[in-house]
Amino acid sequence: MTVSFDFSGQTVLVTGASRGIGFGVAQAFADAGARVCVLAEDAGIEKAARTLSATTGGNVRALRCDISDPDAVHRALDGFGRLDVLINNAGVELPTPVEEGHSAIDDAFRRIIDVNVMGTWWVTRAALPQMGEGGRILITSSIWGRTAVPGFAAYVASKHALIGIARTLSRELGPRGIRVNAVCPGWVRTEASLRSLAVMAQERGISEDAMGDALAANQSLDGLMDPTDVAGLYLYLASEAAANLTGQAIQVDRGEVMA
Repeated sequence: MTVSFDFSGQTVLVTGASRGIGFGVAQAFADAGARVCVLAEDAGIEKAARTLSATTGGNVRALRCDISDPDAVHRALDGFGRLDVLINNAGVELPTPVEEGHSAIDDAFRRIIDVNVMGTWWVTRAALPQMGEGGRILITSSIWGRTAVPGFAAYVASKHALIGIARTLSRELGPRGIRVNAVCPGWVRTEASLRSLAVMAQERGISEDAMGDALAANQSLDGLMDPTDVAGLYLYLASEAAANLTGQAIQVDRGEVMA
């Protein structure tokens, strides 16, 4: 069975969309007829927009901005125009082991919070004036926002925080008809997650393949996902089919976390 969504005439902004989940989500919305704008800090965002325009037939715009800088965010979104769907997806995933004495760990911790938590806050604050009645905000959390793993305190904390932000904003923005939900992906083949997998494998003294097998063994369905495997949940939550869903944190993880 094929399920299709139509976002024709709607404008969607996806942060962290130069690659990985953000790119896959942006492609899904463009394929569904939306006017898509992609945002990221790195120079690859312009190439991503060109690729998405070519593959989907849409006119995908690119914005380059470090979302941890509130002034830069406001400059990027000033005069953006009507916004129907905001996908707060940008994030940093790095290990921050608490017993590691190097100051770089503290720098990484601060950077993760600045981008994942504060960046989501700044983008949402700047975007809200351009979002009308019935807008939708989706925030990419993680299954690690529902559980925890050793060595990734900053990332885990940030993803827990994003669920709290989504729930609180759903209460605040409900009177405007704006729905806010969090998506909690499991193991998706992205540059960041595979880097984390490699770190975990090294700590356990096993191969990356063995680590991948161990992670998959904790799932009800075997295998890791690709970005396209999680994009459907974003489409659903942004659609009228989910008109009564807000303040939720929903896992798409092949059955790894059941809560």
